[in-house]
Amino acid sequence: MKNVNLLILDDKEENIISLSALLADVQHINIIRSTDPNEALKICWKNDIAIALVDVQMPDINGFEFVSLLKSNPKTNHIMAIMVTAISKEDRYLLKGLESGAIDYLYKPLNPEITVAKVTSFVNQIHIQEEIKQKNIALEESKKQLTLAKEEAEEARKSKESFLANMSHEIRTPINGIIGIIHMLRNSQLNPEQQDWIHRLDIASNSLLLIINDILDISKIDSGMMKVENESFSIRQKLEDIRNIFKVKATDKQLDFEMDIDPRLPNYVKSDPLRIQQIINNFISNSLKFTESGKITLKAEVLAQSNTESTVRMTVTDTGIGVKPDAIDKIFLAFEQADDGITKKFGGTGLGLAIVKRLADLLNGTVEASSVYGEGSAFSFQATFEHAQDFPREEKMDKKVFSKLDKFENLRILIAEDNDLNSFMLAHMLESWGCKVDNVKNGRLAVEKVNNSEYDLIMMDTHMPIMSGFEAIKEIKKSENPQKSFIPIITISASVLEHEQAAAYEAGADSVIGKPFDPLDLHQKISKLISKKRVQP
Repeated sequence: MKNVNLLILDDKEENIISLSALLADVQHINIIRSTDPNEALKICWKNDIAIALVDVQMPDINGFEFVSLLKSNPKTNHIMAIMVTAISKEDRYLLKGLESGAIDYLYKPLNPEITVAKVTSFVNQIHIQEEIKQKNIALEESKKQLTLAKEEAEEARKSKESFLANMSHEIRTPINGIIGIIHMLRNSQLNPEQQDWIHRLDIASNSLLLIINDILDISKIDSGMMKVENESFSIRQKLEDIRNIFKVKATDKQLDFEMDIDPRLPNYVKSDPLRIQQIINNFISNSLKFTESGKITLKAEVLAQSNTESTVRMTVTDTGIGVKPDAIDKIFLAFEQADDGITKKFGGTGLGLAIVKRLADLLNGTVEASSVYGEGSAFSFQATFEHAQDFPREEKMDKKVFSKLDKFENLRILIAEDNDLNSFMLAHMLESWGCKVDNVKNGRLAVEKVNNSEYDLIMMDTHMPIMSGFEAIKEIKKSENPQKSFIPIITISASVLEHEQAAAYEAGADSVIGKPFDPLDLHQKISKLISKKRVQP
């Protein structure tokens, strides 16, 4: 514990000696002596004096005046002044001392016990104040560190978000071109061998797209950017759709695919159908990957039910290679698989089940896994669903090849896209729908083209050199010519981040389509925008 500097001021040396002797046993003090008030003031200015025992009756400057001088100076106003006096104990003298700034009195002749007790008490008080001061300093430093850590975390989040946006754009853009070329080749005359090549290329491109989606999904969930929707849907129909998707794939591997649905399963529930399908799809995809013979079963059972809600467990069981007992606990961790050999043999990022675990948490559900190594595994998702009423069904889109979709009449479209492959693919697709197409490679050229030509629709990439798609949209939309400012604009974005898609609408876009896109989706968006434009006054 740090020693406290204590000043004794008395014009009589013998009084200083006796008081110093009296305080000799008080711990944690350094005694500094003075018989001259002016010298004592200098000592207080130059030294860290904490307590001053001041005699009241002194020539030139009395004790009241000395304490007043201490309290009037910012460098010394913290000093605890204690008056030492032999004069009357009348209230007027006590008040005078307190008014000057003193905090206590000691009366001569001094009582040793009282004197030591008071000085010790003030020394302890100073130590407590110093401890509080140090803790406040530490607390402020801790607050600064927390603020800095928060700022660094926010900066890291923004950097991660920016990286994800860039990675999404850089990877999805070429994938979009590849998938577009696949669509084009399917519309051409191919022999059976070439059709097989296209089929294999389609599988490879979709596998690459799944990998990038996994990476983006895990990042979005971890950063709190993943949102779940709560809507009414048919859980029975959702399971039927999933079975129809995977039954073909199971048949290709010569596997049986069975479904066991509890008759008590409610017809309609409220939840996020996309995320539920993502969970079940992942379970079944894993089973397909690790099962060479036998069967895969999708089972839905009601564990508890009331008039308003049902607790449902959906389980996918397989007869695959199974998981070793010591590895079962880590399969829901990101970048983990049952053993290193699985990655080498079967591939995969090790993110699928980690995403499933996080999605289940977002849906207030749980996931479980059990396995007998060499015999098979079972993966289940359990959640409580609120019952819902019937809802209007959307008409299913007819999955035609894009060249057989309805043609547009006298439609002139401007494509602003800096990627040659995507520009070529998109122009070919639009021309197959009877459109006349112009191409530019940046936003500045797009603005110039719009100013000098007439267009019915603009397809605008968001990330381009010289002038971005967002900037170009704003330039076009603020045109004083209503024929220019009201041209429908569809942005083509390779980002799946919500804020970037929202930014497109804020800039003035009329619709957004992501890369890679479904030709039928694009056709429907164009039809909707053109119909809307034609009915405008």
